[in-house]
Amino acid sequence: MTENSEPTTGTETSSAPGTPTPGAAKPSASTPKPGAPKPGGPRPGAPRPGPASSRPAVPTTPASDPSKFGRVEEDGTAWVKTADGERQIGSWQAGDAAEGLAHFGRRYDDLATEVTLLEARLTSGAGDAKKTKAAAVALLETLPTAAVIGDLDALATRLDHIVAGSDEAAAHAKEEKEQSRATNTARKEALAAEAEQIGTQSTQWKTAGDRLREILDEWKTIRGIDRKVDDALWKRYSKARESFNRRRGAHFAELDRDRASARSTKEELVERAEKLSTSTEWGPTAGQFRDLLTEWKAAGRAPREADDTLWDRFKTAQDVFFAARNAAAAERDAEFEENAKAKEALLASHANIDPEHGLDSARASLRDLQEKWDAIGKVPRDRMQDLEARLRALESKVRDAVDAQWRRTDPEALARVAQFKERVTQFEEQAAKAEAAGKTKDAEKARAQAKQWQEWADAAEGAVND
Repeated sequence: MTENSEPTTGTETSSAPGTPTPGAAKPSASTPKPGAPKPGGPRPGAPRPGPASSRPAVPTTPASDPSKFGRVEEDGTAWVKTADGERQIGSWQAGDAAEGLAHFGRRYDDLATEVTLLEARLTSGAGDAKKTKAAAVALLETLPTAAVIGDLDALATRLDHIVAGSDEAAAHAKEEKEQSRATNTARKEALAAEAEQIGTQSTQWKTAGDRLREILDEWKTIRGIDRKVDDALWKRYSKARESFNRRRGAHFAELDRDRASARSTKEELVERAEKLSTSTEWGPTAGQFRDLLTEWKAAGRAPREADDTLWDRFKTAQDVFFAARNAAAAERDAEFEENAKAKEALLASHANIDPEHGLDSARASLRDLQEKWDAIGKVPRDRMQDLEARLRALESKVRDAVDAQWRRTDPEALARVAQFKERVTQFEEQAAKAEAAGKTKDAEKARAQAKQWQEWADAAEGAVND
C-alpha cells in the first residue's frame, strides 16, 4: 500500500518492545524508520532485479489474516505475536485500528512475497545461489525488528530452508561449474592438440587453414576455464597456427621460386619449338618435338597465366610443324598411290614372262621389269607386300629356269654322272666273272655294289636334268 492511499491524518511510529515513552514524538506513517526497508521495496541484501529472461515470474501470494498474528490498539499502538512473545512494532495514527491492522498486514504480505520470490528463484535455479542465500540472511536479520503483522515464525522457517537450500544449490552449482570447466578444458586441449598436429604435419594448405579458423571460432565459444590453463592452451594453439603459417609461407615461397624457374625453362622450350616449326626434316624434327614435350612436362608449372600463354605458343609451333608434315605426307601418299598403279601396270605388261618359251627372252624381260620397277619408286605401305610378292614370284620363276639350265650343262655334274656309270659297269663285269668262276658270294657282293653306284648315278643324272 502506498503512502498516497493512506489517510492524511495521524501518524505511525515504531519502537522497541515495551511501553512508548509518554510525550515522545511519533514519526509519520509516511516516514520510514531509519535503516528499515520501505514498504514494498527490496530488503537489504535482497537480489537486485535482473533481466526478465533470467528471473522467474513473481509468484502470487495469498493475502494473510493479520488478526491472527497481531493487533492495533485504539490508541494506534501496533503489536505482533511471535514464538518469543508479543512485541510492539510501531504506532498507527493515519486511521482507525482496523485500517492500521490491514496496513501492517499488507507490509507482512510484501515481505512474504519477497520470501516466496527467493524460494522460486532457488527452485528454478535461475539465480546465483550465493546471492539468494545472502538475501535470505539479510531478511532473517530484519525479522526481529520488522514493522509488520503476520506469521514471522513461518517466514523465519522458510528463510532458514532457503539458506540451507542455497548452500546445497551452491555446492551443486560449484560441482557443475567444475565439471563444465573440466569438459571445456578437455575440449580446448583437444582443439590445441589438433591445431598442433595441423601446424607440424598437414600439407593440405587450404583445408588445414580453413580448419584452423574453425577451431578459432569454436575456441571463442568455450568459456569458464581457469585463466592460467586457458592462457597456456591459447599459447599452444597460437604457436601451432604460427608454425602452420610459417610452413605454408615457406611452401608457397618455394613454389613461387619453382614456378619462376619453370617459366624460364618453358620460355626457352617455346623458342626452340618455334624455330623447329618451319623444319621440313619430318622424322628428326618430330622426334625433337617429342623430346621438347617431355622436357615441358618435367619443367613443372609456371604461374598460371604465364603457363597458359606459353603453352598456347608451344602448341601453336607444334601444330604448324605437324600440319605441314601431314600435308606433305598426304601429298606423298598420293604420289605413292600413283606409283602403286604404275607398278600394277608394269606387272600386267610383263605377265607373259615364261622361261619355257625362251630363257634368254624371259631374262631380258625380267631385267626390263626390274629397272622400271626401281625407277617408279615407293608405294603405300599397305600395298607394298602384295606388289613385292608378285615381283618376287616372277624373279623366282626365271631364276629357277636359269639354275636348271646350268645344272644340265655343268661339266663337273656331267663328268660325275659318267664316273658313276663307269663304276656300275666295272662292278657288273666283276659280278659276271665271279659267277663264271663259281664264286657266288663274290658275285652277289659285286652286284650289290653295282646297284649302289647305279642309284648314285641316277641321282646325279636327275640333278642335272631337273
